[in-house]
Amino acid sequence: MDDKEVGKYWNENAENWTKLTRMGYDIFRNCVNAPEFFKILPDVTGLKGLDIGCGEGYNTRLAAQKGGKMTAIDISEVFINHAIEKEKEEPLGIKYQVASAGELPFETESFDFVISTMALMDMPEIDKAFSEAYRVLKSNGFFQFSIIHPCFSLSNPEWIYDDKGKRTGLICRDYFKTFDGEFEEWIFDGVKDENLPEDTTPIETKSIKINFYLSFKRILLEVLNLDIGLYFQSKIKTLFNNPRVASCTELSYQINENVSIGIVYRNIYDFQPIVPIDNWYHRIYYQLSATF
Repeated sequence: MDDKEVGKYWNENAENWTKLTRMGYDIFRNCVNAPEFFKILPDVTGLKGLDIGCGEGYNTRLAAQKGGKMTAIDISEVFINHAIEKEKEEPLGIKYQVASAGELPFETESFDFVISTMALMDMPEIDKAFSEAYRVLKSNGFFQFSIIHPCFSLSNPEWIYDDKGKRTGLICRDYFKTFDGEFEEWIFDGVKDENLPEDTTPIETKSIKINFYLSFKRILLEVLNLDIGLYFQSKIKTLFNNPRVASCTELSYQINENVSIGIVYRNIYDFQPIVPIDNWYHRIYYQLSATF
């Protein structure tokens, strides 16, 4: 499989990919990948940068907003067209063009830095991509990229549990197996049926889960309202060993018939998160509500 064939497949999916990501369905990118990637990106203010495998331009725009003078390439014409349209709507000075990462159309030592976010693992000739990134970088430049760790893209992985139902390891099959091209079919979690492409069938989960929600509301002192919600979710196989629990507590003061102010505390505790994040997420919010 060469870059032209890969570009053909991406072109067939780029329209739906762009639609769904811009509707907010790529939650992991928005909440984990992009924030962590740009947290460690050095100061690029005024520097000339290149984004390899830019897709519809999401991360390129973030780099430009941080002050980078960005150029971006992708093998898919459909992606680039969407990126150019977005640039016309919200100009950031980004230059987009269709090109292969294995044959960059730029002079040697053209850029102060090069980035690539979650793209290199989908390229057929990654050695050429790295060579080209090195070629177009200035001698004191840097190349920052992110990819999927191989242990998260294996065929038929399996969790290992101890006698108490706690995860103790992950079986990684075919870790060192090489492929001459491979296809994956999937869809973002939570996509509504009406937003699915016509030729796409949602992947059904094989895990049966139990969900339980309890709500408690009480009026205190006529103008003070207390609202508490509790949520519990777990797979039947490990009912009480690896659950996810959450709660939301809201205390509001009714100023008048239409206006209220309040404080909200939300928290989620995942006993065994499937990604390396903190088990406990919690936030405090202040809110002003008005009804008409």
